[in-house]
Parts: sequence; structure tokens; C-alpha cells
Amino acid sequence: MDREPLNVGRQPSLTQVHIPEGVTLYVGPRTGQTVMLDGQAKTAIEIGRSRLMILGAVFCFCFLALSLRLFDLTILSQPDDSRAATSGEPIAERAAITDRNGTVLATNLTTASLYANTTKLIDVDEAVSKLMRVLPDLSRVELDAKLRSGKSFVWIRRNLTPRQEYEVNSLGLPGFAFQREERRVYPFGRLAAHILGFVDIDSKGISGIEARFDEDLRDPLRAGKPLQLSIDIRIQHAVTDELAKAIQTFRAIGGAALVQDVRTGEILAMASLPDFDPNNPRDATPENRFNRATLGTYEMGSTFKTFNTAMALDSGVAKLTSSYDATHPIRIARFTINDDHPKYRWLSVPEIFIYSSNIGSVKMALDAGVDTQRAFLTKLGMTRRLSVELPETGSPLVPNPWREINAMTIAFGHGLSVTPLHLSTGVSALVNGGIYFQPTLLHPDSAHPPAGERVISSKTSAAMRKLMRLVVTMGTGKKADVPGYWIGGKTGTAEKAAAGGYARKALLSSFVSAFPMTEPRYVVLVMIDEPKGTKETYGYATGGWTAAPTVGRIVERIAPMLGVLPTDGPDPATEGGVLISASTDKD
Repeated sequence: MDREPLNVGRQPSLTQVHIPEGVTLYVGPRTGQTVMLDGQAKTAIEIGRSRLMILGAVFCFCFLALSLRLFDLTILSQPDDSRAATSGEPIAERAAITDRNGTVLATNLTTASLYANTTKLIDVDEAVSKLMRVLPDLSRVELDAKLRSGKSFVWIRRNLTPRQEYEVNSLGLPGFAFQREERRVYPFGRLAAHILGFVDIDSKGISGIEARFDEDLRDPLRAGKPLQLSIDIRIQHAVTDELAKAIQTFRAIGGAALVQDVRTGEILAMASLPDFDPNNPRDATPENRFNRATLGTYEMGSTFKTFNTAMALDSGVAKLTSSYDATHPIRIARFTINDDHPKYRWLSVPEIFIYSSNIGSVKMALDAGVDTQRAFLTKLGMTRRLSVELPETGSPLVPNPWREINAMTIAFGHGLSVTPLHLSTGVSALVNGGIYFQPTLLHPDSAHPPAGERVISSKTSAAMRKLMRLVVTMGTGKKADVPGYWIGGKTGTAEKAAAGGYARKALLSSFVSAFPMTEPRYVVLVMIDEPKGTKETYGYATGGWTAAPTVGRIVERIAPMLGVLPTDGPDPATEGGVLISASTDKD
């Protein structure tokens, strides 16, 4: 064995020992300790390093495989209608709707919706049985078909309650999961249902304000800003409550009521009965969803005499001192026009209005002429669809051609059908000084008040306020009177159109009013569909007996909320002078 000194840097001198087998050992000069080993040891080290690299590669491959599977399960395997929830994108929240005072009328709640991946189900029969115990309103047949469909995503039930979510989760069934969604809720239930409308299961507006402003309410740029309506939910409640009582008392099939600001056109309340619960729209019948206030068109009877009288006065064909012969009925062709409460004498213009004379009204219309009548009613919006913010609006039924016979019947409210909102909006212009405002359900910007259009003179408007007040103090609207609020109005009782003519026992009774007549601020309209007389009304079901007292009760309830206080000032009916007789009417 040969030894050679080996110096490595400043390390102590080492002795290299050559072993015949090819293994080299480095031994210290004093201890003979081995410090380096080549050959088999070096090979072992290389093998270990290779194994570590292979193991690391295996771990990386497994991690990548798991990541790809997770991506497939959470993104690629989901249907389109669940992609937003699983991709991490926020679910677009529908903006709230409030009344004019900021009270929430429609908003969203986060709910859980149950779905299933049927490829992961173990026992379909067991799953159906357990789910039916927790969600008994599901259809067993449909549920069984869904769970056997082999699809990776099927809806089981949308918008579960917290208790239902807990009970389903407690079942521990594999293949079922929840998805977070937004559910539209209406805190006041049926109240204002025809105004608000409702949405479908995917929060898309179907009717009412929800449908009219669907895109705006879903616009993320609103940044949570609610849509503010003109209605006052307190007024809405009072109006709906009194209308419901009247319908029940007179065993009517339905009705409508409105409260409108005569200075802006804003609708503070609008009720249509029967109604529905927008939280459960599937339970609503077509009749319940029908909005009588804006979609239904009706011949409004003697309430139209407000327009006929205003037309005659404003066109100059008549004055308050003018009079007409109402001694005999008017016969035209095979028809006869009578007064319900004939006086059999000449009547002044105020008397024609107070006693609701059909004969006097027809003669005033004939003096004005067909063209004047058509132009006047067009100015008041009676011949076109209103632009109120609802998709459910009806178009008036206008005679075409508009002949003299049509002018005669329209003078007392037959032959031209309009919605109750047409009537209240038109009367607002007659009492507010003569300015027509488009009706609106939105709370206007105070910095930009709505613009109106003059349709009659302020003098004519003042005369109409006096005449409408006289109807309540001396005429057919006595039962609407509330001391101190100076209510004025006009009754209307129309027979509903039927096949070949009119149904004499199917009445449409109404009363359109305004208060206070010293300086009108609000119009209140009540229409009752097919009321029946009672013992208290002596069998009468006309507007003076049914709708007028309902208006009086509404005004008594809502006036304090609106800041209108009763006064002890002079009655506007007694100011100045109008030509009337001492007799009164008992409608």
C-alpha cells in the first residue's frame, strides 16, 4: 500500500490510501479517521437524490390533478343558472322600493335554494321519502323524476326558509347542496299590490312598478339607491280598509279608490279590490290581479257631468245664471232620456249639476256642439291612454264616428268608457285652478316640480268648486260631508253594459270628490262595482248611498295625516250666490 501526502487548502495533511478493490479512503495523519468515501457510497447518494425528485414530481402531479378536478366540479360542471354563485361573482341585488316617506315596500332577502347532483345519489327512494317529509308541498312524482334524470344539476326547491334549510341539511343526504339567492319580499303583503306588482322566481319584474322599472331596479349602478314612489303607505292602508268595508257592506264584487294630489298629479293611494299577495303571486287569480283603477274602463255615469258643466261654462255657451227646460224627457229615435229625480220645470245650471239632471246636461252639450265636446275631453286626457308608470293601463273606449247622439249620451256619462284614474286626474284639473298634470306614481324631485298645462280658466275652476260643494250640502252627495273639511264632489250611478244594452241591476256606483273646497289639495275617488242595497240605505245602491259615505270616512281618516286640519271658516257653498231653488234631492 502506497501513501501520498495530500494537502487541501489549509486543511491538515491527509494521507491517501489506495485499496485494490477501487475504494479510496482519506485518512487523517494522526487518527486514521475516514473523511471521504467514493464508489459505492457516491452511487447511493445519487440514487437517493433521484428518488426524492421522483417523489416530488408525484406530489406535484397529484396536486395538479386535484386542482383540475376541483375546477371541473365548481365551474365547468355547473349549469348556466348557477354559474354566478359558484364562480365567485356577486349576485346582482334588486333595488328596494319605498313610499314617499322612505318606508320600504319591496326589498330582498338572502335565501337558500336546494339543488341536487343526481350522479352522486346513493338511494333515490330514500332521498324522495326523506325530502317529502321536510318539504311536503313538493310533487313526489316530479321529485322522483328529477332525481332519476342522471343530470349533474337539477333544482329541487327555490327560496327555502331558514327552518327548511336546517331540516334538509339535517337529513345528511349525499348529492344535495344549497345555493345562495335573493328573494323579493313585500313587507306589507297585499297592501299596494297592484301598484308594486311582483317578480318571478328569478327576480324578473312581471307586473306593476316591478315590471315597468325592471331594468332600472336591476342596474348595479344604482348602488343600492331605492326607487321612491309617490304613495303614502299610511294613506294606502286607510283607503284600502274603507273600500274593503264598503264592498263587504254592500256585497259588491269589487271596487277601486284613489287619492291624488291636485297640485302635482301624484297618486298618494290607489286601491283595487279584490287584490293579491305579491309574496305568493301563484295563488292569485286573474280577477285578483286585474287593476280596476288603471286597467278597467267603465262608463262613469253622472260623474262625467263635472266635465260637461265645465265645458259649457268655459266655452261660454252657458253661465251660472243660464237655465234649461227640463220639463219633459228627450226622445231621439227609439230612445228616451229621462231624469232619475225629475223636477218637471226649468233648471238653472247649478240645479242641473246639483240634482244631476240628464235632460239639462244633454241640452248644455248640444249647445256646445260635438266638436267642442270632443276637443274639451281630449284636453282633459279622456280620449287617450294615460302615461302613468304602470304597464297595466287601459285605453278609453271612444265613439268613432263621434256623432250628435254620442255627444248627448256622453253628457251624462254613457258612450265613453275611461279608467277611474282618468276621472280623478281630469277632476283634479277642474278644481286646482284649471291646470292639467299628468298622473304619476313617482315622488317628484322638489327642485324640478312637474309642469302642467292650462285646460280651463281659473274662473271656471272657481265655479266648479262652488258647484261641487253644493252637491254635498244640497244634492246627491250629502253623505260625504265631514264638518270643517269642505268636501265637494259629484255622484255617479251607471248601469253596466251587457249584451244588447245595459244590466239594470248591475250598477257601477261612484263618487269623485275634492277637499278642502276653499283651496283644494286632494281628489278622492271611490268606485264600487255592483253594490247591493241594504236596510240602512232603503234598498238603494246608488253612488250617493254607497260611494259618498265611503269617501267621507276616508277623508276623515287621511286628512290629519296629510296635514289638513278642519276649519270653522265660511262654507264655500255659501260664498257669492248661485241660482237654485229651495228643493233638495234625496239620491
